[in-house]
Amino acid sequence: MAYDPLSTALKFGFLAVLFLFLLVIARSAFRDLRRTAAPAPDATGFHVPAGHVEVQRGVDAWLVAERGGGLERDARFDLIGGLSVGRSKDADVQIDDRYASGIHIRLFSREGRHFVEDMNSTNGTVLNGAGLDGEAELVDGDTIQIGDTVFRFEAS
Repeated sequence: MAYDPLSTALKFGFLAVLFLFLLVIARSAFRDLRRTAAPAPDATGFHVPAGHVEVQRGVDAWLVAERGGGLERDARFDLIGGLSVGRSKDADVQIDDRYASGIHIRLFSREGRHFVEDMNSTNGTVLNGAGLDGEAELVDGDTIQIGDTVFRFEAS
């Protein structure tokens, strides 16, 4: 039996390419898992740590649909307990917008103030005409845009 160095090199090359392919797949899966990992309960605004007393200042707040997303104009969503917005069936407010991520943003209250947070969406969120990076406090009349969908924040 003759020794063929080309055949051996091709076998090792194939194994190297296969290994790299599996490495890329694993890395992508870990990145996705890290992005969807549950945040610490005390950082979400959805959960209250044990022994913590939430201060309520009697401020009612709503997210009001202005246009797009397959929602009726002036549809109102109460922010009590927090709210998530996105294309996913798991979102509290499901929108039909090709630029929206599954869970695109979340709105929550902390110490009587209201906040919006971009959930690492692919296409980003616009708050009052400027890009939103992380979370920002909301004031009455703020506009939140996700792709072609626009909401208005109202507080009373």
